[in-house]
Amino acid sequence: MSVKHALLALLEDGPRHGYQLRTEFQQRTGGTWPLNVGQVYTTLARLERDGLVASSDPDDSGHVRYQVTASGRREVAAWFGAPVCRRQRPRDEFAIKLALAVTTPGVDVTDLLEQQRAATTAVLEECLALKHEERAQHPDDADDLARSLLLDAGAFEAEAELRWLDHCESRLRRAAIGLTVCRDDETEASTNDLRGVI
Repeated sequence: MSVKHALLALLEDGPRHGYQLRTEFQQRTGGTWPLNVGQVYTTLARLERDGLVASSDPDDSGHVRYQVTASGRREVAAWFGAPVCRRQRPRDEFAIKLALAVTTPGVDVTDLLEQQRAATTAVLEECLALKHEERAQHPDDADDLARSLLLDAGAFEAEAELRWLDHCESRLRRAAIGLTVCRDDETEASTNDLRGVI
């Protein structure tokens, strides 16, 4: 997720200081992506360095407010206008763990898959419960629509991971059957070789 572009998008609504940006980001995303205030200020410093935002003098409470520049507006418009490229898959910790597990002796891969399935099912159930709660409490609120869309994303990702886990289990089962057949064939061939010798 591009924190830089998210902050620029928020600043389109008017000048804000770092704490306001953090609070508004969490409100608009339903708290689905926790943002550290230090990360906000570090990103704002980079945006200012790159000419995408400008800062004001500190106000009476000591807060520096930031506003988006014309370059920043062009940058955020380009971000909204471009698709998110998924060709470069992120490093998925479980996929790496599974790849290592199937090649490491003594690891119970079936148990690994079951643990992940239980955790992913819990995430899916949580997303669906939160979505149902949102729908019941605020059916027409725009902020709740944004949160609902994020919960949809979480639910669809969890459903996709559950399908992938089923696929992995099926592949591992077929691989195990293949290994058994190969071992049986090798044993039979060895027995026939021995019979020839005898």
